Amino acid sequence: MATVIENIARQVATRSDFSTLALSRANDAIVDTYGAMLAGARESPVEAAIRAFASQIGGEGPSAVVRGSRAPAPIAALINGTAAHSLDFDDNFHPARAHASAVLVPALLSVASNDRAITGRAFLEAYLAGLEAQAAVGFGVNPSHYNIGWHATSTVGCIGTTAGVARLLGATESEAAQAMSIAVSLSSGPKGQFGTMVKPFHAGVAARNAVEAALLAKAGMRGRLDILEGKQGFRDLCGGEDAAGWDKLPFDAHHIIETRGLVTKRHPCCGSTHRAIDALLDLKQQHQLEISDIQRIDAKVGVSAQRNLAYSEPRDEMEARFSMQYCLATAFVHGRLRLSDFTPDAVARPDLRNLMSRISMSAYTPDEERGIERLPHVITVTTSDGRQLSIDRLHAKGAIEAPLDDVDRHAKFLDCLNWANIPHTKIPSWQSLGDLGSRPVLADLLPLP
Repeated sequence: MATVIENIARQVATRSDFSTLALSRANDAIVDTYGAMLAGARESPVEAAIRAFASQIGGEGPSAVVRGSRAPAPIAALINGTAAHSLDFDDNFHPARAHASAVLVPALLSVASNDRAITGRAFLEAYLAGLEAQAAVGFGVNPSHYNIGWHATSTVGCIGTTAGVARLLGATESEAAQAMSIAVSLSSGPKGQFGTMVKPFHAGVAARNAVEAALLAKAGMRGRLDILEGKQGFRDLCGGEDAAGWDKLPFDAHHIIETRGLVTKRHPCCGSTHRAIDALLDLKQQHQLEISDIQRIDAKVGVSAQRNLAYSEPRDEMEARFSMQYCLATAFVHGRLRLSDFTPDAVARPDLRNLMSRISMSAYTPDEERGIERLPHVITVTTSDGRQLSIDRLHAKGAIEAPLDDVDRHAKFLDCLNWANIPHTKIPSWQSLGDLGSRPVLADLLPLP
């Protein structure tokens, strides 16, 4: 009987017929991550990683690194993955409970940037393979894996991304399975690091480990193929008490990107804040609310969201991205959140601090959540004249149920370039990025200045 890893490897190796919708959504996700990577290139976690590995970075390395240098593929994946996640502006993928693309795209780019035989279509297919593998791995352990404290971006994301890298490297089905087995032993990352520089570094580590696992498998390294479901394996050690396992793992004729999609972030902060932010903005617009109208704001969220948002009084921009109080207050004042809202000066603003003091957060109980994948986040505003206004939101703006349009996507991309002070002439035009699948050489289209 085939193991779970073998079933996943077979699925992603043999799927070759991708719909126009799947390819289009993959293209959008790759371009969105490219923008986030450029924006994050000079953030403090990336600066630290570049200093740490300076001896391996230079003009002669095989793979492109943000900031215009080159390095061995694993180091390039590490730095670029850290950059992609540094501003928390990269997408969310609910089936894996992960920032899927912040691991996938840098890992795949580290291979593609040195291989001019890799076409845009091959890159898109490898991305879709890695995404489907992330969903499949996450199926057996989430949400309990995530809820007990594992950062699934750096665990599930690493294991699934390895399948995509293996496909791009031309690995056999057997080698892809072995690569995923190796990746299980390389996956790690606690959510206790949220709000620190290590959190975005998790994405970089996962990308690096995915590349190394695929290379090791092609070089002959071998592990147990039942390491996901077997004794002392991934589910036993990391799944949590509610991990269901993979007995009912479905593989649909439609790719997971078609049926579930990704959430393209509208706001550059933890995804756990987004539904509450969007709900508050909806309420503000519906009732034409001003700051003077607000007596208090109460947010009710999921258990994992409450745990993720640990900073009611953030001390810096890293903590502010994981503060419901800061994100709601800033969104209410400005009408949305931008990268410029996450600076030391912005976080210290007295008017925001005053509004933050009137914001509270509570969570559903574990019993309320048990057996239900998603409950809506609820915002209740108590006004200065005593009214209580409530609204709930099940899906954030940017999910496939409430997608960003091309205008929003382009505006976000420009915000990323402006934040990084990158002239628009330094990168491909927005229009040329819209059809990666037709490009004969992927490396030429996604330069890393």
